[in-house]
Amino acid sequence: MENQTLRSDILLLEGLKVTPQSSTPAFILLLLIYIFIMVTNIGLVVLIAMERSLHQPMYLLFCNMSINDIFGASTIIPRLLSDIFIPSADRYIHYSDCVIQAFCAHFHASASHTVLMIMTFDRYVAICNPLRYATIMTKKMMLTLSLSAWMVSLVMVLILVGLSVRLSRCRWVIFNPFCDNASLFKLSCESVLINNIYGLGYTVVLLGSSITSVTLTYLKIAAVCVFSKNKTLNSKALQTCATHLAVYIIMFVSGIIIIILHRFENISDHRKLASILFHVVPPALNAVIYGLQIKAVRQKIFIIRSDRR
Repeated sequence: MENQTLRSDILLLEGLKVTPQSSTPAFILLLLIYIFIMVTNIGLVVLIAMERSLHQPMYLLFCNMSINDIFGASTIIPRLLSDIFIPSADRYIHYSDCVIQAFCAHFHASASHTVLMIMTFDRYVAICNPLRYATIMTKKMMLTLSLSAWMVSLVMVLILVGLSVRLSRCRWVIFNPFCDNASLFKLSCESVLINNIYGLGYTVVLLGSSITSVTLTYLKIAAVCVFSKNKTLNSKALQTCATHLAVYIIMFVSGIIIIILHRFENISDHRKLASILFHVVPPALNAVIYGLQIKAVRQKIFIIRSDRR
């Protein structure tokens, strides 16, 4: 059976571990969360696209995050939902589908950092160089920043997953709720030293640049606010930066928990749950945080609701 499976490139995916009694509640909860993610993020994108008053760099950059959240949730949740009622011994996935899912999962995680970095730059220019904001954050600059965020993530993840795809396979079981890069190279009996070296460098570069840019930017913004007596400027900085920082902290904490739990094999089930939450919690909260905390977006939502009544 194992040799036949290997020849046909079919893998056994562990999926979401739930008891038969909790399958239905888990399915309903996960489905409601997925619907909520889709409705809130698509709603925010549509609202910004339709309202000309929101066609500003800050709000258009929000669309990058919402699109990435839609993409990330759709990469993981539908497959989990489809497998919940299937016995764990029958949860098969084609190797090519597993590679695509692993690529999409890491692409979403990487883009979450790069997109938030370009949003940090936008906030820096708006608060520290308000008089030059319009000349710096042009449509061309916004497009360049957005493409850079996506392309950097694309190249880094292509190399990451590509190093795993090159390996031969001697195993056929994915001990994870969904496919990721670690799941792919663990299928091989070859040396994965290069994978580990690049994976470590990838993590250090991505997290290091993310943390450094956010920390330095907010220290600079804080310094400007401290020395400025402009209450309007300080209020604007507090409102927009608190929102951005809250989103970043949620994403960073969700990601760092997975990295920490990877070091403890005896609590692998907790790591697996945390890996799912990374693709569920931030996408579910980001649109709500941006939509309700940013005054211009919140006012448009209330206006639309009032008109419908």
